[in-house]
Formats: sequence, C-alpha cells, structure tokens
Amino acid sequence: MEKVLVVATFNPHKAAEIRAILPGLPCVLKPLADFPGAVPAEEDGGTLEANAIKKALAAARFTGLWALADDTGLEVDALGGAPGVFSARFAGENSTPAANNAKLLAGLAGVPPAGRSARFACVVALASPAGKLLVSRGALEGRIAGAPRGNNGFGYDPLFEIIGSGKTLAELSEAVKNGFSHRALALRSLLPELGKLWPARAPGK
Repeated sequence: MEKVLVVATFNPHKAAEIRAILPGLPCVLKPLADFPGAVPAEEDGGTLEANAIKKALAAARFTGLWALADDTGLEVDALGGAPGVFSARFAGENSTPAANNAKLLAGLAGVPPAGRSARFACVVALASPAGKLLVSRGALEGRIAGAPRGNNGFGYDPLFEIIGSGKTLAELSEAVKNGFSHRALALRSLLPELGKLWPARAPGK
C-alpha cells in the first residue's frame, strides 16, 4: 500500500518547495489539491500557528491520512510586524503577489535601508486524522529591498534581501534557498518525527 503524506496546500509552488526540502522520505507527498472534493481551510486564525494547525487538522480529517501544513508570514519591523498573518492577502482578498509587493513598498516609502529590517517566519504543523499534533517554527532574518529583484521563488521573495549577501531570495537558486530558508528550518526540525510515522520493517516481516 502506498504511503502518503498530505501537504495541505493548493499552491503548486509551495508543494514543489516542500518536496525539494524533504527528499528521501519513505512516503509520497501529495498536495491536498490531488484529493477530489477537498477545499482550502479558511485561514482565519490570529497567528501563524493557529492557521497551520487548522489547515493540517482539516486535511488530515478529510483524507484520513497524516497531513502537513504550514503558514508563513513576513514581519516588517517598520510596519509594526505587518503584514504578518495577513501576508498572503495584504492588498486584499485574492490579491496577487505583485499587488502585495506594491503595497509593501508603498508602506515603506522613504524608510532608509537601515530601517527596513524584516523576517520571514514559518510555522509547520503535522497532524494525524485522530488529532495528534506536532508543531515547529523557523525564521529567517533580512530586510526589504527598495525594488523587486530576481526571477526565482514566489510571493515576497523578490523583495526579501538576505543580510550580508546583498541578494534577495528570488536571486538565489532553489537549491541554495532550500538550504537555509524559514520553511526549510521549520520542516527539517520535524524530520525525526516524520521518520517515525512509517518505521522500517525488518526483513521477512
């Protein structure tokens, strides 16, 4: 029987990134979009953790399988931590990444480089159909660039500049980015637990 871990997302970019970060798992990672009748969970929690848990539990209960979900937010110090939990819809419901980036730049107009500190935070939740939960968090410090740069990545990646590198996340290859990103840090801290879900069977068993 095929071993499946559900990735509770309808975003193909995110699903591909999670697969790249977690190679070699003894299971197949399938996005929730692959399950007929599945719908996105409403992300109405007040924190990244609340949203990640809600998405993971909903996916696990719908599919009857273990499910993994994350919620990621960009926290900009000059904006009091915004957009935070509203990162995906900063410019309004169903807003595009371009619109979100434009609003972010408008909000930071006139703010010098030294005052544009920010971080990407990611919370990952792993849930069973019975409601067992494991949660981890990762964060990546940086600053908001003055204009988008780079063609890789998605979301705010073209604006998020890594401290000390002079490059945005969108200017890095996926392989390099996946070595230290906020999502990679959060996901890899769960690797020991993921490895326990389907323990190896002894020969002949």
